Amino acid sequence: MEQPKGVDWTVVILTCQHKDSVEVFQRELEVRQKREQIPAGTLVLAVEDPETRVGSGGATLNALLVAAEHLSARAGFTVVTSDVLHSAWILILHTGRDFPFDDCGRAFTCLPVENPQAPVEAVVCNLDHLLDIMSYQLGPGSPPGVWVCSTDMLLSVPSNPGISWDGFRGARVIAFPGSVAYARNHGVYLTDPQGFVSDIYYRGTEAEVQRCTRPDGRVPLVSGIAFFSVETAEHLLATHVSSPLDACTYMGLDSGARPVQLSLFFDILLCMARNVSRENFLVGRPPEMGQGDADVAGYLQGARAELWRQLRDQPLTMAYIPDGSYSYMTNSASEFLHILTFPGAPRAQVVHSQVEEPQLLWAGSSVISCLLEGPVRLGPGSVLQHCHLRGPIDISTGCFLSGLDTAQSEALHGMELRDLVLRGHHLRLHGTPVRAFTLVGRLDSWERQGTGTYLNMPWSEFFQKTGIRNWDLWDPDTSPTECCLPSARLFPVLHPSRAVGPRDMLWMLDPQEDGGEALWAWRASWRLSWEQLQPCLDRAATLASRRDLFFHQALHKARSVLKAQQDLSLRPLIWAAVREGCPGPLLATLDQVAAGAADPGVAARALACVADVLGCMAEGRGGLRSGPAANPEWIRPLSYLECGELAEGVKALAQERDKWLSRPALLVRAARHYEGAQQILIRQAVMSAQHFVSTQPVELPAPGQWVVAECPARVDFSGGWSDTPPLAYELGGAVLGLAVRVDGRRPIGARARRISQPELWLAAGPQQDEMAMKIVCRSLEDLQDYCQPQAPGALLKAAFICAGIVHVHSKLSLSEQLLRTFGGGFELHTWSELPHGSGLGTSSILAGTALAALQRAAGRMVSPEALIHAVLHLEQMLTTGPRELQHPPGRSGYAGLEPTAVGE
Repeated sequence: MEQPKGVDWTVVILTCQHKDSVEVFQRELEVRQKREQIPAGTLVLAVEDPETRVGSGGATLNALLVAAEHLSARAGFTVVTSDVLHSAWILILHTGRDFPFDDCGRAFTCLPVENPQAPVEAVVCNLDHLLDIMSYQLGPGSPPGVWVCSTDMLLSVPSNPGISWDGFRGARVIAFPGSVAYARNHGVYLTDPQGFVSDIYYRGTEAEVQRCTRPDGRVPLVSGIAFFSVETAEHLLATHVSSPLDACTYMGLDSGARPVQLSLFFDILLCMARNVSRENFLVGRPPEMGQGDADVAGYLQGARAELWRQLRDQPLTMAYIPDGSYSYMTNSASEFLHILTFPGAPRAQVVHSQVEEPQLLWAGSSVISCLLEGPVRLGPGSVLQHCHLRGPIDISTGCFLSGLDTAQSEALHGMELRDLVLRGHHLRLHGTPVRAFTLVGRLDSWERQGTGTYLNMPWSEFFQKTGIRNWDLWDPDTSPTECCLPSARLFPVLHPSRAVGPRDMLWMLDPQEDGGEALWAWRASWRLSWEQLQPCLDRAATLASRRDLFFHQALHKARSVLKAQQDLSLRPLIWAAVREGCPGPLLATLDQVAAGAADPGVAARALACVADVLGCMAEGRGGLRSGPAANPEWIRPLSYLECGELAEGVKALAQERDKWLSRPALLVRAARHYEGAQQILIRQAVMSAQHFVSTQPVELPAPGQWVVAECPARVDFSGGWSDTPPLAYELGGAVLGLAVRVDGRRPIGARARRISQPELWLAAGPQQDEMAMKIVCRSLEDLQDYCQPQAPGALLKAAFICAGIVHVHSKLSLSEQLLRTFGGGFELHTWSELPHGSGLGTSSILAGTALAALQRAAGRMVSPEALIHAVLHLEQMLTTGPRELQHPPGRSGYAGLEPTAVGE
């Protein structure tokens, strides 16, 4: 099914608060453009926030300025002009704050879903999900302007959300329904009957939330999505030259301006709300600003005054999506696990993963982009993500494990994990790459307020159990309010004598085992807190390791699909390998499968996949895929296949292939030769159809008694050739056809009878007229051209050989064979009352009638299923090959074929 037409974005921007993430996130956007998730002509930009605390509003203004600057340069302007916004659709995606369950933030948190319609196979992260929603559900129909979308939430949006853009101007926010209880800790909109926003509340009082309640009892939640018309975006862009709002942009920062923190919703959009007065707006502060920021209140007031001046006259409306849903991704491990699992599901959710023993995965668990070898038990409500584990491993309920590989598997042997979050991290310490591991409890709080816990127990109990002391984790002068999980130096990153591993954390679960050695080793390590880890995270290495693991499990998948002959397309995987620059391992895997295949059909499909990889590598620039495949350089590899030396043939093909990878034209020509190679194997595979041909002995008709077989013609309504290799291997195929009579008669037929002379009399032509072609075969030499489709009577000669009446390589002469077995020869007439080349399946159906009549005349009965296999065998004997192989009429066409014996 084709993807519905989405928004043709002019610019897509992904903002990031860490400067070392810019190049990493830029590559991720470009990868998604190669996957066709973003239009090819779209300008994609990863934009660093000017400062880490400019807020969502400051990040929006800076991103808008960068977009306008790039579009101005493209249009030939020497200064930034807002004119370029008039024909632009701009999407700004904010990555937001750090996330304790994913080192690359909420945007790159992978979800337990697959997109079967995606042309390129890939894990689906929250960024991909939101890109899809913005491009195909919320964005279509909107006028030129600027969409802004947070990535810290999960959304569900109906395919047609019903947003009307008639007469629209100003700005618009998108709201989703939520309960009154949920809204007490969230943002909600108050609107008037015309849909204009009157106010925006954050953690409003009970009375304020009740005022926002709609007739269905739900309240419209602030969802993190807003749209600015061109006019409103121009007004917002104009603020980048005004102090103090210029400090929100990189230009202001480069000019020495003092950064200011702004909220998109509670600064920029709030000033447009109808019930908000200027006085209240100027003295207010956004929720993003903590109480300790009172010294910048005056600076913020100046920024708000400028926003009021520019934007107050712009209308703000709300689009409410009653059938949608919104869920903020909090720092609660319990809520995060709930998002990634399906508690009521009848089985585990396994996506982009290969699991050797899936029966050990409990219902309600999820496995995302993993490779699990051996017995790995996963309890309900638990999630494995980006892990390559080797059992035996026992993971009970309420666990989240991420970023672990086989090197850490041994540390998990013999342990039962319950209600824990164990993660592996890639760090860079003073330029040196290192691995570190963090362990926390599912119930632990990442907030600074309230009673703290670690490993699901109060700190006092943890200290008593492990022997760790307060001063191990915090400096002596740290205030009690600052002694919390984010600031605790719990996590070893370097050890004096060995590499750090999960055991450096897991000992805390049972500290009495080793008499204090683990505590000593932990104290001897250089440790960091979670807050200290964040600037050291190597996001490039993290995403690279995820990509490597995805392709590692994908190669296992490809091997499994081919060997098990599964009806599952590998084309999306092939495109993924090519577009992300790693086709080599896939080619090697396909070579291995082909060389070791016992079934020529499996080997043929593997070689067809190699052809697809080479064709994809050419990226449509090397010419047509169809063409000749007999270059002298490829003759030796192909000859190995013809002789049945599969392993040698595959090896020789790969050696020759390596010489043809330098440019698109050579890649396409190499692909043609791989298609030629797989045709050789397909022919060998189809020839094995003779093993499925069985006959039952029946009474031998008397000499001179005709046996007549007639068939209807075939009309294909759709899908012609789609079920023929190699097309059918990865794209599937089905043919819808109909058996039809012509003028009330079956127009295709054959008749056969025994004759006294030890010869074969062949005739072909209209049934009622004098036969147009007559051939008499008196020796085996007369049958030698049976494998040349254009030779006179080739099909009829092949029918005698395929039916086993004549053995063309026998030491006995033709007459000796006929006399010994049948006491004489045969006469075979075939006819078709259809025009030549009518496309009504004449040749394959004619082969079926000839075989049916001959077998019955020879005293044998063949079933419709066996007859289908016999026709496949016969057509391969004719060397027509898979590209010219006509479809037999199928069981329905042959089921009505009943050879009848009639008189002379």
